[in-house]
Amino acid sequence: MSTTIHLEELLTRLNQAGRDMLLFCRNISPSVFFQSPEGKWNAAEQIKHLIISANSTRTAYKLPKFTLHLYVGKPNRPSRSYESLKEKYYQKLDAGGRASKRFVPSPATQAEDQFVILNKFEKAMLRLQDTIRRKWNDSQLDQYIAPHPLLGKITHRELIYFTIFHTEHHQQSILKMVQPGPGLA
Repeated sequence: MSTTIHLEELLTRLNQAGRDMLLFCRNISPSVFFQSPEGKWNAAEQIKHLIISANSTRTAYKLPKFTLHLYVGKPNRPSRSYESLKEKYYQKLDAGGRASKRFVPSPATQAEDQFVILNKFEKAMLRLQDTIRRKWNDSQLDQYIAPHPLLGKITHRELIYFTIFHTEHHQQSILKMVQPGPGLA
């Protein structure tokens, strides 16, 4: 993915990342979904984090474009590739980067309903996709930037890239909790 990924393909990939997460999490038992590993978010909390993230991301696509230029500025570089942005994200995580306070989910326990949480995630992802589809075209994605708490100012194309691999990242994290590697079981 070293070249620019165009809007329709981005929306397809974003939709697929959300659907894959839903399918995966709907097949996890509630006891595992709400089980909290030492010092880590459980699966429910990771989904709640993704809901917060999708809703915040949607705001960046809902704002009037003149407001974005006025308050955030204009890009001073071309959009990075998907792989380049993903690499930068993992470098930030390796350097100790973590979710800022507003992106930290409330604690999740089995008193909550797994499918209610998953339905909220599905709705947040679908609303995000719908907002992008209705308000943006492919060329605009490179003309506007948004602040990202870990990555700094990124283009709106990069923000979609981030949302795709961020969802996949959390699915892999949940998978590791559900299916621990050798010697961890």
